[in-house]
Amino acid sequence: MYKRDYNQNPFIVIWELTRACQLHCLHCRAEAQRHRHPLELDFEEGKALIDQIYEMDNPMLVFTGGDPLEREDVFDLAEYAISKGMRVSMTPSATPNVTKEAIQRAKEIGLARWAFSLDGHCAEVHDHFRGTSGSFDLTMKAISYIHELDLPLQINTVISRYNIDYLEEMAKMVEDLNCVLWSVFFLVPTGRGKESDMISPAEHEKVFLWLYELSKRVPFDIKTTAAQHYRRVVIQQKLRERRGVKSGDHIDYEDALMKGKTGQIDGLGRAPQGVNDGNGFLFISHIGDVYPSGLLPIKAGNVRKTPLAEIYRESEIFKNLRNPDMYKGKCGVCEFNKVCGGSRSRAYSVTGDYMESEPYCVYIPKVMRKKPKHNEVR
Repeated sequence: MYKRDYNQNPFIVIWELTRACQLHCLHCRAEAQRHRHPLELDFEEGKALIDQIYEMDNPMLVFTGGDPLEREDVFDLAEYAISKGMRVSMTPSATPNVTKEAIQRAKEIGLARWAFSLDGHCAEVHDHFRGTSGSFDLTMKAISYIHELDLPLQINTVISRYNIDYLEEMAKMVEDLNCVLWSVFFLVPTGRGKESDMISPAEHEKVFLWLYELSKRVPFDIKTTAAQHYRRVVIQQKLRERRGVKSGDHIDYEDALMKGKTGQIDGLGRAPQGVNDGNGFLFISHIGDVYPSGLLPIKAGNVRKTPLAEIYRESEIFKNLRNPDMYKGKCGVCEFNKVCGGSRSRAYSVTGDYMESEPYCVYIPKVMRKKPKHNEVR
């Protein structure tokens, strides 16, 4: 299996085309605005950026926002990237911008996949989280267009205290909608997102175990975002299912891979190695600022001033994030830190230090466990 060198090139690049959006989501990382920013990268700058991304071993490219459909040139940019042989996906907001004509145009140019957000199994839950009445109905209408035009559908869901009690209903809806992938995000308190909106560390663990069991019985693939410790749970569960193998005896990211329903080994992030903020992953803002991810708001440079590859390969924050030996606290000594590493975004949001331990992980590394004395009752 080919393994990309994350010290040199990312596996996936997220480009925030604009922060303009008609929704008012409670968790919005971008704190999206109604109008476009006058200093957004323009069309020519966008093409130059796509060229730079392509030269970094042609990673996956995702257009996000705000709402990328707020840009009139979004399909021209996508077509330019696709013409170079790039795999392009898009995560538009469910607004009146999502017309059947827009989806038809996306299909004509060869857009790889459309992803829509559904954060509740009904309008009451979803619309509350998205801060806009009617969002659920618009999403379902857009999904009907996707099915009519026979495009693969991805559903994104943010797990929070608002929907944790409805996950079984959500999973059934994802299956009924004939999705190829359920992308499950775990809230990071940045932008409009608040720590009070998050589920507890114990609830994270409970949801991880539930997702693992779900993955074995549903026809769609499951991946997680901002939940690197899900990899540890998958490895533990797989090892426990192998008789005579103790957890921790062999720890490899490939143990966390799951057989994709399409027959491909695409696993937790569709990557052959563990991806984390700044490690196989980078984010470019609407004005060209570069970050390890959209959820880790520490600027490493700007593409208008410095080549993208130089920022990714040479900036201090990216180099730190690619060195698990520098992690602090229990993440630094955890036997899973090479395949997990915890969410660097959540560590930063909660502790103020992006190299600190994942604050919403319940696992205690082996080296930190108290060993019973010989005279203690076991």
